[in-house]
Amino acid sequence: MRSPPPAVKGRGATFNPANRFRRDAREAVDDGWGSTPNEPEEEAPPLKTTVTIQRARTIIARNASPDIPFTQSINPYQGCEHGCIYCYARPTHAYLDLSPGLDFETKLFAKPNAAALLRAELAKPGYRCEPIALGSNTDPYQPIEREWKITRQLVELLAACEHPLTITTKGVLVERDLDLLAPMAAKRLVRVFISIAMLDKELARKLDPRAPAPQRRLQMVKTLADAGVPVGVLVAPVIPQLTDKDLEAILEAAAANGARYAGSIMLRLPYEIKDLFKDWLAQHYPLRAEHVMSLVRQVRDGRDNAPRFGSRMRGEGHFAELIAKRFQVACKRLQLNLDDEPLDTSRFRSPPAASSERAQLALF
Repeated sequence: MRSPPPAVKGRGATFNPANRFRRDAREAVDDGWGSTPNEPEEEAPPLKTTVTIQRARTIIARNASPDIPFTQSINPYQGCEHGCIYCYARPTHAYLDLSPGLDFETKLFAKPNAAALLRAELAKPGYRCEPIALGSNTDPYQPIEREWKITRQLVELLAACEHPLTITTKGVLVERDLDLLAPMAAKRLVRVFISIAMLDKELARKLDPRAPAPQRRLQMVKTLADAGVPVGVLVAPVIPQLTDKDLEAILEAAAANGARYAGSIMLRLPYEIKDLFKDWLAQHYPLRAEHVMSLVRQVRDGRDNAPRFGSRMRGEGHFAELIAKRFQVACKRLQLNLDDEPLDTSRFRSPPAASSERAQLALF
C-alpha cells in the first residue's frame, strides 16, 4: 500500500487521480536529477487557481431522479475552489480530460453566456415553469463569482421573470444579492439552503479548506432570515465518526439564527471520490481511517459506494437509520420543516426579447 501523499496547504485533495476515460497512464520515475538523501527536496510552487471560459450550448439541466427534490437546475461554474474533499461533483472533471482531484479545485470553468442561454430557454413557447435549483453540482457563490458575476446575472433574470428558484451554497456572496432575493422572497419565489456539515473549525479547515468557516455560515443564515428570505440548513455530508456528532448542534444553531428548513445527506463516494477520501483520511486521521471506512461500508451495503435510487442520499442499515431518527427528532423539537408550501410558479412571465433580437426584427 502506497504511503499517502502530503497534504497541499489550502486544498482538499491530496493528489490528482488518473482520468478513468484515458487509455494511457503516467507513472513518475526517478530520472537521476532528484535530490540526494543529504539534500532537502525543493518545495513545489503553490497551486494557482485558473478560470477558463466554457461556451455552453444549453444551461438548464433536467433531472428525473426520485432522490432529488427538483426537476431542473443550473450550474454557472464547473469545478469549485472551495475544495471540499467529499464533493460528489468531482468526477465531472473527468469529462473535461482533467482529474477529479486537485484539478477540480484549481482548474475552474465559467459560463459567461449562461444568462443569455437561460433567457432563450425561458422564452420558448413550450417552456414549463418549475423552480430552478442553483448550486446542485458546484457552488454558485464560490469565490470566482465575485469577479464573473454569472450567478448574479441569472438571479437578475429570474427575478425579472418572477421565476422561482432555490439556492444551495456555502459562499458569503449570497449576501451580496439580498437586494434581489428579499423582494423575491416576499413573492414566495426563493428559498436558500446554507450547507454546514460540521461546527469544528479545525475539521472544517481540512474538509472544506476554502469555504467560509461554519460560524460564518451560521451568520449567513441569520442575515438571510433577518432580510425575510426563507432559509434552511443542509447538514451534508454526514460522515460517520467525523461529523455525525454535530448533527443536533448544527440544527439547533441554525434554528436559533432563523432557519426554517433542514435537510441532510449521507456521505457519498462515487467513482474517484472514494480514493481521494481514503487518502485524505490517511493523511489527516490515520488512526481513525479504517473505522470511518468500516462504518461507511455498513451504510453502503458493504461497499464504498452504493448508488441505488432511493438510498443513495441516506444510506441503509442501523447507522443510517439512527442518523435519520436523530435528524427527525431534532427537526420536530426545533419546529423545522413545518412549512411545506411550494414556491409560486403562477407569477412567471416570459422574458422580453433581447435588444439585439428586437433590433433585428425591426429590419423586417
